[in-house]
Amino acid sequence: MVDNRKSQVVTQGAARSPNRAMLRAVGFTDADFAKPIIGIANGYSTITPCNMGINSLAIRAEAAIRTGGGMPQMFGTITISDGISMGTEGMKYSLVSREVIADSIETAVTGQSMDGVLAIGGCDKNMPGAMIAMARMNVPAIFVYGGTIKPGKYDGQDLTVVSSFEAVGQFSAGKIDEDTLTNIERNACPGAGSCGGMFTANTMSSSFEAMGMSLAYSSTMAAEDEEKAVSAEESARVLVEAVRKQILPSDIITRKSIENAIAVIMAVGGSTNATLHFLAIAHTAGIPLALDDFETIRAKVPVLCDLKPSGRYVATDLHQAGGIPQVMKMLLSHGLIHGDCMTITGETIAERLANIPDVETPHEPIAGHPVIRAWDNPMYAQGHLAILKGNLAENGSVAKITGVKNPVITGPARVFESEEECLKSILANQINAGDVLVIRYEGPKGGPGMREMLAPTAAIIGAGLGDTVGLITDGRFSGGTYGMVVGHVAPEAFVGGNIALVHEGDSITIDAPARLLQINVPDAELVKRRSTWQAPAPRYTRGVLAKYAKLVSSSHLGAVTDIGLG
Repeated sequence: MVDNRKSQVVTQGAARSPNRAMLRAVGFTDADFAKPIIGIANGYSTITPCNMGINSLAIRAEAAIRTGGGMPQMFGTITISDGISMGTEGMKYSLVSREVIADSIETAVTGQSMDGVLAIGGCDKNMPGAMIAMARMNVPAIFVYGGTIKPGKYDGQDLTVVSSFEAVGQFSAGKIDEDTLTNIERNACPGAGSCGGMFTANTMSSSFEAMGMSLAYSSTMAAEDEEKAVSAEESARVLVEAVRKQILPSDIITRKSIENAIAVIMAVGGSTNATLHFLAIAHTAGIPLALDDFETIRAKVPVLCDLKPSGRYVATDLHQAGGIPQVMKMLLSHGLIHGDCMTITGETIAERLANIPDVETPHEPIAGHPVIRAWDNPMYAQGHLAILKGNLAENGSVAKITGVKNPVITGPARVFESEEECLKSILANQINAGDVLVIRYEGPKGGPGMREMLAPTAAIIGAGLGDTVGLITDGRFSGGTYGMVVGHVAPEAFVGGNIALVHEGDSITIDAPARLLQINVPDAELVKRRSTWQAPAPRYTRGVLAKYAKLVSSSHLGAVTDIGLG
């Protein structure tokens, strides 16, 4: 962590300083020099609908900070749209952007000696990027989610961005016509906000609320609703008070609060990417956390929410049914989260949830809405993010096993050296039931950037092969992915993991109940293959991707870029 310190301008009090001359030019008066300087890390951009509504929230927060007695200073940070870059070289920059966001917030806040920071983000990497920075700097901080998108509508169905990707697979398989494909694409994303299912953005916002770094209910609000702006204002007021009381991220981000966050991720059916991001957050905060810890929590926590991608509902439905506080109250009542963890408001989790109904009506949905199931009638008795190991993933891999009819598959390997090669074969109807697709050299170093694989996985679902075809990769998956797919395979192919040694036609077993990922080839044969394997040349030798590939760690360590630097 960067040492926490008060603003130089504030601690100088009435003393004259040349720093003050430039601050007067941006609006400081004599009285303002005694106020805490509160940074607003504004992720606004028109690159993506996830972030295009954020600026108005930042302006509302700015006014609330000023009214509350702080001196707001707004600065920008970046975003990469995962949905728009999906399936392209641009997706290699998505995970990289997490580090860029963290570094940019640290640079601005620490370089300008700010007393606290309010970060506003929308798209997937905005959240973990901001949280890594908050843990690293350890000045009072709060995260404000830009809000979720409302569902699109077509032919009586709720749509999300994933609907558009799946429609491509349906069209290629002859299941829908071109007019239907076009209408789904036109209606999937109706306005501002992050992808509407329990995909990565909503998973991370929900987990940050569970961890105590965001306000109650704020993680499932729609971007375009007035309550989202009101919540941004309240977040600003809470942060000013946290600066006065010196409530620090290190008081909130603890082993217990991360366990709370993981429990909520399991209960809502969240994204596989959460494993990667919480490993990184824990590393930055100096908190021991391993992939096996996710498996331990998974075994205890049921999936309570019927949410897309494998369920029926979207985040706005969850909000109407009571949101994350209702889910957390159910978990607290059954001893599955820690009630004594502090939140940014200064209250504990138990105090935050004290007035939430302790609903235990047998078999009945919560608040009359079937998105939150009764405790005795969950979607699944155990969590959905399984950690698989074996000779294909000695350091681990991550599988989302909800919505999978056949959790065990053994089949012939179909080997692809990139995402594009695999997608081309799927769309050409060259994949058969029982195949296990292997997409390699897409890991943190090999990609570089560990691209998400929504295009091929959605195409598999759209083609009707989701229950009969497996897929493994050292890359990642979108939060919108589901099916018999295993990602984050570590060690990755680029560093010589056994996934690099798979040959076309090799027998591969994916066994979710046994948490096994295995190539059914004798050890002696793998040794023989390794003796002739050579690492490929780096795909990039200059620029940010080259720097990232050189610094980044394995996915089972969170794909962080600062291991071994100190």
